[in-house]
Amino acid sequence: MNLPNTAAPSLEKTAFLEALRVGSQTIPGLLAWGLVTGMAMVQSGLSLWQALLMTFTVYAGSAQLAVLPLIAAAVPASIIFLTAVLVNLRFVIFSAVLAPHFSHLRWYQRLICGYFHVDMMMGVFPRRFPGPAHENRQEKLGYFVGLAVPTWTSWQVGSVAGMLLASQIPPSWGIGFAGTLALLTITIPLIKNWAAVSGVVVAGVVAVLAISWPYRLGLVVAIFAGIAAAMLVDHYTEEQE
Repeated sequence: MNLPNTAAPSLEKTAFLEALRVGSQTIPGLLAWGLVTGMAMVQSGLSLWQALLMTFTVYAGSAQLAVLPLIAAAVPASIIFLTAVLVNLRFVIFSAVLAPHFSHLRWYQRLICGYFHVDMMMGVFPRRFPGPAHENRQEKLGYFVGLAVPTWTSWQVGSVAGMLLASQIPPSWGIGFAGTLALLTITIPLIKNWAAVSGVVVAGVVAVLAISWPYRLGLVVAIFAGIAAAMLVDHYTEEQE
């Protein structure tokens, strides 16, 4: 008599609950950041339905905030699209790191995982599963979903709330600055090594120096500079080891 194998589902559920606890720590920051982005979408001239469509389909705060001034300025759609792509290019690197862990899934399952893949995944997932990609597959999927649930939910709740409150909260309240502080509370704990430190410092310096560039191109250059710096430092430290 063959008994059902309950070990894998149990491991997946345990990993899910563990990730749920980790992801819940980012809820306040994501709520605030989503609130700011939701307000910005409406204040940039998007209708409520357009803003809702953007937040549920794009689900990328940095790209959304980067293109909103361009939308408000009636910049050509090609420039808006290119800006969003460049801002999100970091996910090509992030996906290259995480993709081997989910290569056993069907293509549409990997597509769904790609939609829910945010910066926090890259900061948390590789530290939880540093081993070979073929190990702990059920745990990995449960952990990924456990991270995705609180991050997606809190972001969307914050975004929708921001859309509805956009006309009620005056700019003098400085909500945008509060959102920046919230984002910092999410980002800073993810800076765990010298590669990350170098990337943050270089990107920050370049962003400040190029703040006056048109179409927010300075932000795009800062992203590339930060990625390049982090990769160089990471390669150097690996050689030293």
